Amino acid sequence: MKQASKIRITIVSIFLLFVLAGSLDYSTFWNKGADFLNPKINITGIKIPHFWDKPFRLGLDLQGGTHLIYEADLSMIAEEEKDNSMQGLRDVIERRINIFGVAEPLVQINKAGDSRRLIVELAGITDVNQAIQMIGETPYLVFAELENKEEADPAKWNFVPTELTGGKLKLARLEFDNTTYEPIIALEFNEEGAKLFEEITARNVDKNVAIFLDGLILSAPKVQQKISGGNAVITGRFATKEAKDLVLRLNSGALPVPIHLIAQKTIGATLGKISLAKSLRAALWGFMAVFVFMVVYYRLFGLFAILALGVYAVIVLAIFKLIPVTLTLSGIAGFILSIGMAVDANILVFERIKEERAAAKSFGLALDDGFSRAWSSIKDSNISTLITAFILFWFGTSVVKGFALTLIVGVAVSMFSAIFVTKNFLKIFVGRKIADVKWLWQ
Repeated sequence: MKQASKIRITIVSIFLLFVLAGSLDYSTFWNKGADFLNPKINITGIKIPHFWDKPFRLGLDLQGGTHLIYEADLSMIAEEEKDNSMQGLRDVIERRINIFGVAEPLVQINKAGDSRRLIVELAGITDVNQAIQMIGETPYLVFAELENKEEADPAKWNFVPTELTGGKLKLARLEFDNTTYEPIIALEFNEEGAKLFEEITARNVDKNVAIFLDGLILSAPKVQQKISGGNAVITGRFATKEAKDLVLRLNSGALPVPIHLIAQKTIGATLGKISLAKSLRAALWGFMAVFVFMVVYYRLFGLFAILALGVYAVIVLAIFKLIPVTLTLSGIAGFILSIGMAVDANILVFERIKEERAAAKSFGLALDDGFSRAWSSIKDSNISTLITAFILFWFGTSVVKGFALTLIVGVAVSMFSAIFVTKNFLKIFVGRKIADVKWLWQ
């Protein structure tokens, strides 16, 4: 009696989890249903609440967006530092894009011959000009000193870039000149940048040091004395809004090297909808094929496996929303693969149960022993898959990471579905006459 009560509580808990997850997955339908039923409920003060409407996050290949290719100018960078410069460039642009709230931007480094390129994909941004502006306005800041320090004529000055760039910047602040009240930008460098700035000012006392932003000279003040502490000021007759925007961009990260746009492409949402529709259609046909096979071959075992699979799918989709996971075609492929693994786990369990029943064991004992025997195989196969998926997630690019993340979530939940959900569904029949009807189970 105590065991039966425990089973009922477990089943109710699974059902409530299913309803909760389903409400999150299909919140729009839930809310429409609540609006339809609430006027018809006559119990005073009791209403079906609305659920949190949180959409799935879709990747570039499903919702469309912008694909940009930039070429980096590494002519002033030593060969051994080029890889580090490109990595820094990728990190800075990714941070810059994230300020604008773009979901999961894909920023990749690509080497084509002697040139190094940066591939930027922005999901949901279909305005190419907006995308170009987001990237192109990220400033390239560099300090430069006179090549011929004895030249007095400003028209003949030729400035040479130093190693002090925006990559060494720690903080930028908007301030105002005490005399002119014009906006100025105060810079604070990191430890390495402070040391470089001190060296530059030390060797250029009574000389001009220029500050370039995106290739244009902002100012070329004369250095009066060596400056320690790593603080500098940019003046350029900025408008207040312009200065605020520049501070924001500098703090998000100044580019360590210049970049040039060489290719651009807009991926329409229509293509994404077609790809998504085909993927969902393939998943539906696959699910129906699995349903028919499981019911025909395993009878009631198969039916409850499909019910557990439904619980599994709803929970996984809810987790995708909560994390949230950016769904791409590769991510959907990882999800569908995890469904196959969930079915495989159920098949292992059912085969072990059938073997125990063939040994003339009772339904309840065969159920416990079958799950116990199958668990070691399920555990080993799923853990090995999880290890592989974690490696892919850690070392892979964004597309591979999407596949790995959906696979990790799917495999983890499939273990819960196969062992916990299916087992408790079947335990309902322990000690009942229907458990002895062999053709329903074998």
